Parts: sequence; C-alpha cells; structure tokens
Amino acid sequence: MTDKPDPLPALRAICLAFPEATERVSHGEPTWFVREKKTFVTYANNHHDDRVAFWCAAPPGAQEELVAEDPERFFRPPYVGHRGWLGVYVDVEVDWAEIAEIVDQAYRLIAPKRLVAELDARGA
Repeated sequence: MTDKPDPLPALRAICLAFPEATERVSHGEPTWFVREKKTFVTYANNHHDDRVAFWCAAPPGAQEELVAEDPERFFRPPYVGHRGWLGVYVDVEVDWAEIAEIVDQAYRLIAPKRLVAELDARGA
C-alpha cells in the first residue's frame, strides 16, 4: 500500500460527519461510535489478513449479496460477520461516494431514531 494514499483520513472524515459520532481506539484500531456507546464502523489495518479494511453494520442480506458480487472488495469480517456486519477493503481502488453510502447505512442501523431524523433534516 506504499503507493496508495492512506484511507484512514477519508474514512475518519466520513464517520465523524454524522450526528454525535465519536472516535476512539477499540481493540487496537480506530473505531467510530454513536453517542460514544454503540459501534457503527471499525477500522481494520492488517489485523487479520494483511489487508486494510473496515467493518460496519449492514442491512440484512447486504453482506451476502456484496461478498458474492465482489469478493475482492467485500468480505465477512471475523467476530461480527455472523451478525451480518460487512467488511470493506480499502487497499483497492476505492469509490468514496460508495463508501459514504455504506457508512451512512451503518450509522442509520445503529443510531437512535432522533439522530437519524437529525441526519435527514440536515439533507433537507
């Protein structure tokens, strides 16, 4: 990954743009929380398979669909994959608009309704 830019700053900017999103290190990696309590995205830099990725909450069926469609970019992450979470490699060509959509879905699944309504009001 020496010739590619570090994806962490871009991912961090996306995650921290959400209402009451915070970042702290959890299990040795940057992790983003809603109201400092519930995880919606975890960075995974060479943690399990020498790849740079993130794990996030995903809607039912999304993990299976995306992994089947493009296993070079998506995977079933350890520990949380059985709960439907999605792994997304960011050491490949990255479409940051798509990443923003994936993170938006993750946030909406974890955040309380009031914060989702606040997010929707921002876009209105």
